[in-house]
Amino acid sequence: MIPGILGKKIGMTQVFGPEGQVVPVTLLKTGPCVVTQRKTPASDGYDAVQLGLVEFVKASRISKPASGHLKKAGVDGAKYQRELRLGRGDRDLKPGDRVLVDEFRPRDKVDITGVSKGRGFAGFVKRHHFRGGDASHGSMFHRAPGSIGGSSYPSRVFPGMRAAGQMGSQQVTVRNLEVIEVDADDHVLMVKGAVPGPNGGYVVVRRAKR
Repeated sequence: MIPGILGKKIGMTQVFGPEGQVVPVTLLKTGPCVVTQRKTPASDGYDAVQLGLVEFVKASRISKPASGHLKKAGVDGAKYQRELRLGRGDRDLKPGDRVLVDEFRPRDKVDITGVSKGRGFAGFVKRHHFRGGDASHGSMFHRAPGSIGGSSYPSRVFPGMRAAGQMGSQQVTVRNLEVIEVDADDHVLMVKGAVPGPNGGYVVVRRAKR
């Protein structure tokens, strides 16, 4: 068994279940991946494997240190690399081994990590779902935050107060998504529900921990 796989988000669609119910799904182009490095407890203090997503990448888009790292493992064209911890029951992988999507099965549960869409500078209502005030005429309190700290005591705003700011472009993990279908020929994984990030964004698919 493999701990996970790397891929790209294709987009969302919907399929029909066995009883005719509509199921929203996300299509992921997962793999083929190749092992670029093996971490062992003896040399690194923990057991993990580094995977690289094999895709067409111009040589100029990969830095010289990364190119040397890939050449050492006998791999070419793997710009996107991520490390996955190995647990009990996981297959012992060596540099150069291929990791394919056909090791997943329908009804498997996976955790998917990606970078959410960037929304730019957003206010309280959009970013933190503040209710805001009345929209009626004469009201001067519409999309403001309200009171954020006492004036006499503590005479300051506490750290961590929810405020307007940059929204999105953060690493997000969605847990326990169900695998609906696996297309081993085209390296496509179909999972139930939404996956963070835009179409074409990189994702890490791990077997569910819980």
